[in-house]
Amino acid sequence: MSATVIGPDGRRRCAWCIATPQYRAYHDTEWGFPVVDDRRLFEKLSLEGFQSGLSWRTILEKRARLRAVFHQFDIERIARFTARDVTRLLGDAGIVRHRGKIEAVIHNARRARELIGQEGSFAAFVWRYAPRTAELRRSPPASTSAESLALSRDLKKLGWRFVGPTTVYAFMQAMGLVNDHAEACVVRAQAERARRGFSRPRR
Repeated sequence: MSATVIGPDGRRRCAWCIATPQYRAYHDTEWGFPVVDDRRLFEKLSLEGFQSGLSWRTILEKRARLRAVFHQFDIERIARFTARDVTRLLGDAGIVRHRGKIEAVIHNARRARELIGQEGSFAAFVWRYAPRTAELRRSPPASTSAESLALSRDLKKLGWRFVGPTTVYAFMQAMGLVNDHAEACVVRAQAERARRGFSRPRR
C-alpha cells in the first residue's frame, strides 16, 4: 500500500487518514505538531492507553466525553480521584469502561504530579526522548523506536501503567516528538516547520 493517497480535496496525505473526515481533521491539525503543554501531553498518553486493543476512531468519537469526565485531563484533579470516581466512570456509557485503563489514568496522574515536582514539567521529561534529527518516516511505518523503548522503560520504572513502547511511540508521533508524516504528505512540511519553530522545554 502506498504511504500516501490523494484525498477528495486533491491534496496528498498519509494513507491512514483518508478513512474518515474525522481522521483527516486530526491528521491535518494535530498529528505530528509539537506539544509542550503538560495537560495535553498527559491527555494524549492517557488516550493512547485507552486505545489499547481498540481503534483510534473509537477514541476520537469518545474524546469529548473522556475530556469531560476527566476534567480536561487536569492532572491535579485526577490525582485526587477515589474509588467512588472509578465506580462513577465505570457506569458512564460515553467512555471506554475498562477498570484497568480508568485506574491507570488516576494512578498515572499521581505519578505525573510527582514527576512534575522533580522535573519542573512533564514536557521537560518527555521531550528529552525526542530524536535530535528529523528522520523520514519508514515504510511500512514503525510501531516502536529506540526512543519510545527508552521512554516506556523509564516511565515504567517510575511506576506508570499502560505505557508500553507501542503506546508510547503513538504518543510521540501524535505530539510531534517525531515527524512521521510520509515524505510526500502535504502536512509533513508544516509539521516540520512547527517543530523547528519552537524551543524544547528544559528543566
